[in-house]
Amino acid sequence: MRSIPLKEELTVEFKSDVKKYPDADLVDEIVGMANTKGGALYLGVEDDGKITGVHNAHRDVVGLSAFIANHTVPSIPVRADIIAEGGKDVLKIEIPKSRIVASASSGKMLKRRLKADGAPEVVPMFSYEITSRLSELALLDFSSRPLAGAVVEDFDPNQRVRLRNIIQATPGGEKNLLGLSDDELDKALRFTAEVDGKVYPTATGMLLLGKESRISELMPTAKASFQVLKGTKVSVNFESAAPLLEVFEKFETYFEAWNPEQETEYGLFRVAVPEFDRGAFREGLINAFCHRDYTILGAVRVLIDDEGLTISSPGGFIDGVTLDNLLTAEPHGKNPALADALKRIGLAEKTGRGVDRIYEGSIVYGRPWPDYSETTSANVSLFIRRAKADEQFAGFIADARKRLGRPLSIYALMILSSLRNEKRLAFKRIAESTRLSESKLEGAIESLVEDGLIEGFGSGKSRTFLLSYKARRDNNRNVRRAAKSNSGEPTLSELVLEFAGFKNGVVTKIDVAEALGITPEEAYSAIRKLVAEGKLFKECGGRYARYKLN
Repeated sequence: MRSIPLKEELTVEFKSDVKKYPDADLVDEIVGMANTKGGALYLGVEDDGKITGVHNAHRDVVGLSAFIANHTVPSIPVRADIIAEGGKDVLKIEIPKSRIVASASSGKMLKRRLKADGAPEVVPMFSYEITSRLSELALLDFSSRPLAGAVVEDFDPNQRVRLRNIIQATPGGEKNLLGLSDDELDKALRFTAEVDGKVYPTATGMLLLGKESRISELMPTAKASFQVLKGTKVSVNFESAAPLLEVFEKFETYFEAWNPEQETEYGLFRVAVPEFDRGAFREGLINAFCHRDYTILGAVRVLIDDEGLTISSPGGFIDGVTLDNLLTAEPHGKNPALADALKRIGLAEKTGRGVDRIYEGSIVYGRPWPDYSETTSANVSLFIRRAKADEQFAGFIADARKRLGRPLSIYALMILSSLRNEKRLAFKRIAESTRLSESKLEGAIESLVEDGLIEGFGSGKSRTFLLSYKARRDNNRNVRRAAKSNSGEPTLSELVLEFAGFKNGVVTKIDVAEALGITPEEAYSAIRKLVAEGKLFKECGGRYARYKLN
């Protein structure tokens, strides 16, 4: 079986060595990969994946590793091995991701990227890209640096008023900040920095308080747009380079206007359920501005169309964050000073776990999870699909919160949502669905079992799980009370059918009685009626007769 990949990608490179690949070019390729994501370079493989073998001059793996270390700054510690493949020898060079910007000893700084056709290439890394790279590696906070050409007079007094109003009105705002003078407030929130005894605005200060004309001049990358499309027709197309406090308010106003609500019954009450969760939108917007790369051109873009809501921002995930660990990675960002200021003002999540709120906003309504799959190394993209709320699941979650007297963790919500979608799941399948580590998943599952929200069957890794009878029974009692209150007639037959669907189509009299909080006689009577109507049929008889959906 072939161990070498079949084609090149961002972290895989093939090089022909039939005519001895030049050592200087090899160093360049390794520097480019180290400055991107690292990966593996296979010397002795053609671009089309055909194996032609390594040149005799490159068989000394120890000498080659030393040569690369001596010709890179700082030294890149590669691992080289000769591997046999298809009857020929290939040199595999494993390249680690550099924790700082590396270069060839000649001074060349390079990076790796994908061309339009998907093929990788190594290209120069320009001086302005170094700041972006260091920010991505969490080694430099661009937002805390004094902004070249800016002076304190570039701050807009109207934005100062807006800032203090937000702190006063927002529950999470630190009210002690209101007692500070403007200069003290600027220093406390890192809006200014002192250089050689003189105070200058930082990037954070300009982004939040700067005059729009000066932001456009000094930070041409700090742009934002809000678009609404109905089919191919553009209903809203708003672009701005205003300070972020003003942009947040305008975008939330647009969002409310294009975020319709639908009334739904829950228990004895009617509640309005929005198309998109407001809290999730705010956190997505804050994250887009907090974690974008302000050193590259591009705009934070909000798009509402027939498919759903998209929030995108320039720059990829920060180093260490991937689609697989998005919910478990330690919270950190590209612009710590900006993020800290927004937290203290009260706009951003204090814990730095805003992504949890984004997921929660979809899960609690039984909707599809937020989708980050379109994210690339150049752009982070959050997509929330339009979908009808699952009223029953939303009621189930609300009941669970009320009964427990506390909110559910994001891990618990993800597990419950997975079970809602697929009814009965094994531990391994839940792990695949949630992308949680086994230790985190085991703890969350055991807590849900103890809370009576799910039930486990079997043992060990083969154990399977279902949403619990008791939790569903309590929810169904609320539905029955609402049905009696609204129509005067209990919809018992509908509840039995609903419960049968929940139980993978098969129920017994005792199951129905326990789940719906009725007597066995009432359950049997309802089942007999459904059998007579052809909606259920008896799968097996006897004392523990089982009935199945038609």
